[in-house]
Amino acid sequence: MSQRFGEIRQMGYVVHDIEAALRHWIEVLGIGPWFYVDRLPVENFTYRGRPSEPHVSIALANSGRIQVELIQQRNEAPSMYRDFLAASEGGLQHFCTWPENYDEMLARALADGFTIGQGGTSPRGPFVYLETEAHPGTVVELAALTPLRRRQFAAIEAAAADWDGSEPVRTRWPE
Repeated sequence: MSQRFGEIRQMGYVVHDIEAALRHWIEVLGIGPWFYVDRLPVENFTYRGRPSEPHVSIALANSGRIQVELIQQRNEAPSMYRDFLAASEGGLQHFCTWPENYDEMLARALADGFTIGQGGTSPRGPFVYLETEAHPGTVVELAALTPLRRRQFAAIEAAAADWDGSEPVRTRWPE
């Protein structure tokens, strides 16, 4: 557990081809089911303080308590995802915590020298990606643990615990 950010709950992989990544995680690693959305609805997205509108497809699944997120950006809008793929072949880009005290944790991180690389609000609540120059490549995402995020992510974790291999990719989010 991070003394600064709490329990790591999600590992975020930025990929060039989300469909190929899904096949790998399902067929090779046996992880699923995946909850997929072609365009994550995000409001007030900013990248380095400026508005941006990335078209991002995401898929979520759990392995135990750890959630895996696959992300593919499908346009050229400025974002940390685009930057990551320009500098790499893709892969693990961030880890995420889900603090209940989101505003307090964010304020503390900013006071300690982290900067906001990007952020916005999804239907599940606000999120930010933090950067620091102390260790290049370290990206921390904070996603507020809202009631909806808590319910949906608990349902995704429960679906993984009982998954029998059927319906490996689901396009309806759990309620």
